[in-house]
Amino acid sequence: MSEQIFTLMEQKEYNEARKRVVEMNAVDIAEILEELDIEDGIILFRMLPKDLSVEVFSYLSNEHQKSIINVITDKEIQHIMEKMFFDDMIDLLEEMPANIVKKILKHTKEEERKLINQFLNYPANSAGSLMTIEYVGLKKEMTVKQAMEYIKTIAIDRETIYTCYVMNESRKLEGIVSLRKLVISDETKTISEIMTKDVIYVHTHDDREDIARVFRKYNFMALPVVDKEDRLIGIITVDDIINVIDQENTEDFQRMAAMEPSDEEYLDTSIFTLAKKRVGWLLFLMISAIFTGNIIQHFENMLQTVVVLTAFMPMLMGTGGNAGSQVSTLVIRGMALGEIELKDILKVIWKELRVSIIVGAILSSINFVRIVYFEKFDIKIGLVVCITLFFVVILAKIIGGTLPIIAKLFRVDPAIMASPLISTFIDALSLFVYFSLASMILGIG
Repeated sequence: MSEQIFTLMEQKEYNEARKRVVEMNAVDIAEILEELDIEDGIILFRMLPKDLSVEVFSYLSNEHQKSIINVITDKEIQHIMEKMFFDDMIDLLEEMPANIVKKILKHTKEEERKLINQFLNYPANSAGSLMTIEYVGLKKEMTVKQAMEYIKTIAIDRETIYTCYVMNESRKLEGIVSLRKLVISDETKTISEIMTKDVIYVHTHDDREDIARVFRKYNFMALPVVDKEDRLIGIITVDDIINVIDQENTEDFQRMAAMEPSDEEYLDTSIFTLAKKRVGWLLFLMISAIFTGNIIQHFENMLQTVVVLTAFMPMLMGTGGNAGSQVSTLVIRGMALGEIELKDILKVIWKELRVSIIVGAILSSINFVRIVYFEKFDIKIGLVVCITLFFVVILAKIIGGTLPIIAKLFRVDPAIMASPLISTFIDALSLFVYFSLASMILGIG
């Protein structure tokens, strides 16, 4: 279908392109607009029905939103702002340059501008920056019939109506009631009789990672946000938290690859920005590797005496780094999902100690057979290599399992303690153990 739209736009068959596009899902339309040349994309966008154009606009990238706002009329901007959900509007304003923000705010009501400014003042990664004010609030004195009639009158302007929030006169959150419960309850019952009083909520300044864990734990579709006095300020919906989870996962992957996180798409990021975000960690890891070189220099006489020891160094360092990376990846992911806490550090050590003994014993045994019986090296060389391998696997797995937890203790992102950093650290440790054992078993100083 998209290829047909591209062909029609190239042939300037705009009306036919419009007929086909309006039958599509808003997300798919947004993808097509982003693949078209910016001029054709704007032409097609302005041909969309007004309500559909607002929905499509919310799915466009920041660059395309900026381009559209720069060329559409003030009246069109006003319509988009009036029809957009409040949290989508906040997301838009947070990413736009000052001149675009000024142009948008010019078309909002004074009361709404005050709310927008309040929301923009919340920390970037807090509940306050994610929430929307478009929820259904009920009074506990209402009957079920009154509540249903009220919901029908306001539902069109609310982001979700499946959970309703019950407040007192001071807007303090007292309970929740689901739309399902309202539908099946007696019309004469009051909201206070059917509402759930044990409400799970978050505060405006809670971190978005903690909020994501609450959504995962309870499988919520929406979560209320309250201030310090437990007054309901807004709600966070599941679609917003899915975006947060995607962003957090992306940041973790980038940090695990020893890069500074970036919100920009790879193909849209300049080469200088990419270089800047990578070179810092690479420089740190390069300098860290000097310790490995110093260890080799310290044992240079041993290597000159028994040159064959050099042949096994890559295998030992590689296996140690891989063993540490395996467990660090599991622990970092477990911490991100809330499965592993700071208090679990001893459990992690005990588990990895047992795992590493089994893995180390298997790898060492296979290598001993290979080195002594197949490659015909001296049995002492085999012992040096295989005992080193056994201890390196144990140390690597314990270090890989504990460093992310220790990082969390010092309020550092655990994802930093991933493959590159752990491998660099374990490389040096592997060589130190290797040469120390060689000195003892082979009797070389």
